[in-house]
Amino acid sequence: MLRNQINKIRLLFRKDRESYLCFYRILGFYPRDIRIYEQALLHKSSAVRSEMGRLLNNERLEFLGDAILDAIVGDIVYKRFEGKREGFLTNTRSKIVQRETLNKLAVEIGLDKLIKYSTRSSSHNSYMCGNAFEALVGAIYLDRGYRACKYFMEHRIIGPYIDLEKISRKEVNFKSKLIEWSQKNRVEIVFELITQSHDQCFSPTFESEVLIEGIPAGRGSGYSKKESQQRAAHEAMGKIKNSAFMESVLAAKSVREAPQEEVMVPQEEVLETVISTVSEEIGISELDEKIISEAEEMAFKEAK
Repeated sequence: MLRNQINKIRLLFRKDRESYLCFYRILGFYPRDIRIYEQALLHKSSAVRSEMGRLLNNERLEFLGDAILDAIVGDIVYKRFEGKREGFLTNTRSKIVQRETLNKLAVEIGLDKLIKYSTRSSSHNSYMCGNAFEALVGAIYLDRGYRACKYFMEHRIIGPYIDLEKISRKEVNFKSKLIEWSQKNRVEIVFELITQSHDQCFSPTFESEVLIEGIPAGRGSGYSKKESQQRAAHEAMGKIKNSAFMESVLAAKSVREAPQEEVMVPQEEVLETVISTVSEEIGISELDEKIISEAEEMAFKEAK
C-alpha cells in the first residue's frame, strides 16, 4: 500500500503518467518497468527493433505467461475444491485458461483497446486478445514476481469475472469445437478407437486418437468412447496452435487436394494394342494382318 502511494506521487512528475494510470486501472498496482507491459501488448505484426537490433513483440512473454497462468490457476483451483479428483481439477483449470475464456477476459478488462497490431492481421487472428492476456501475466511475473501474478488473478480477474462454482460445472465440448474448426479451415479430421480394455475394477476403458489430414493430433482415454474422444480433441485443440504442426497439416491437405494427372495414351497405340490382342485371341494369319495393317494406314490417312 505504502509503495503504491510513493509510486503515485512519483507519477505526478512523469511525462508518461497516462500509460502508468492505464495499467494501474487494470492491474491494481503501478508497474515498476512499464516497458515490459508495453511489449506484452505488442503483437508480432507491429514488432519493433530494440537497441541491439532484435525484434521485439509479445510472443516470448506469451510463452512465459502461459506457464505461469497454468500454475496460478492450478493453485487457486486446488485450494478452492478440496477433496476433488485430479480429473475434475484439470478440467476446471482448462476451462479458465482456454483461449475463448482468456479472449473474453481481455475484452472485459479493456486490454483489447491497448494492443498494438496491424489491421491486416487482426481479421484472421481470433486469439490475439487471449495471447496478449497471457503476455500480460508474463510481464507481471517479470516485473513483480509470482505473488503479484496471483494477486492479479485472484482479485482482479477471478473475483470480479469468473464464478468458479459455475465454470466447474460447465461442459466444454472440445470435439464440437474441433469439428467446427476443421469445417471452417476445410481440413479432414477422423476419430479412431485405438484400444478398448478394462481397468482394475473391470470397468470398461477406451482410448481414442484424432487424426487431422492423416496426422496424429491427440490421444485421450476415458470410461466411455465419448470421454476419450473429448480428451483427444482437447489435446488436438492445443496442437493446432503450434505453427510447425499446422505446416505439416497444410502440406498434407495440399497433397490430398492436388488434381490427379491422367496419363493420355495416343490413339494409335490404343488401336495397335487392341488389334494385337484380337489377333492373338482369334489366331489371325500373317496375310490377314497385312490386310488389316494396310486398311489401318488408309484409315489414318483419311482421318488426317
